[in-house]
Amino acid sequence: MSKLALVTGATSGIGRAFAERLAADGYDLVTVGRREDRLAEFAAAHPEVGVRTVAADLSTTEGIEAVAAICATEPLTMLVNNAGVAHYMPLAQLPADKAAELVNVKVLAPTLLTRAAVAGMQERGEGTIVNVAGMIAFSGPAPHAQMPRRVVYGGSLAYLVAMSQTLGAELEGTGVRVQVVCPGVVATEFHERQGLDLSGVPRMTADDVVTASLRGLELGETVCAPGVEDAGLLDAVFTADLAAFGGQSTELATRYRSA
Repeated sequence: MSKLALVTGATSGIGRAFAERLAADGYDLVTVGRREDRLAEFAAAHPEVGVRTVAADLSTTEGIEAVAAICATEPLTMLVNNAGVAHYMPLAQLPADKAAELVNVKVLAPTLLTRAAVAGMQERGEGTIVNVAGMIAFSGPAPHAQMPRRVVYGGSLAYLVAMSQTLGAELEGTGVRVQVVCPGVVATEFHERQGLDLSGVPRMTADDVVTASLRGLELGETVCAPGVEDAGLLDAVFTADLAAFGGQSTELATRYRSA
C-alpha cells in the first residue's frame, strides 16, 4: 500500500530534510511552501516518487484552507507541520501583522491542518502527525538576562508541545501517533531570514533533526528533543507539570490569604 506524507515548509531546512528522507523511504509527497520554484525543483529531482506541489502561504486564511482541504480528502499516512517564521523582537516592538503571521503559521495552521487530517487517519486506523517546535518552548522561566525572549514565538512553540501531548493522549489506541520535535539551533536558512548571523554558533543539521524525529517515533516518544542527551530532564519537566496540575484545590492557597 502506498504511503503519502504532506510536509509544510518543504522548500528548505527541516521541512526539506523531512521531504528528502520520506521520499527515500518510498513515500509519495505533497510538498507545501511559498516558493514555487523550489517546490518544482524538488519534484523534478525525485521522479521515483509521486510529488504534488502546493504553493500556499500558511499565514493567510486562503493558504490554510487550501492545504486543510487536502489534509481532509487525501489518505495521508503522515502530516509534518513544519512551516515557520520567528520575528525575534520585544512584544511592544512587534508589528501587529507580524504577530498575526507568526500565530497563524505556528499555531492556527498546525491546529487546523491536524484537525483536517486526523479524522481520516482515525478511520483508517493509522497515521502520524509531527509538529515541529523547538527548545525555546521550554524557555519561559528564563530570567531577563537571557535575551531575546521572543515572546510570541516562544508561546507558539509551547502551544505545539501542549497540543501534541494532549492530542497524543486523546488518540491513544486509535493507531494514530503524535509527536512534537523540539530541536535547538539548527543549521538552516531560518535565522538568516530573520537577519541573524549564527554562522559562528554550533548548530545541529536538519538531517539529524529528522533522524531523531523518526527514531523517536519508533521509541514511542511524544516529545522528541534531538539535542537533549538526558531524557530524564524532559520526564522531570512533565512530572512537575502534572504534579502542579494535580496539586490544585478549591480552597484559596495559604500564601494568598491576608496575614
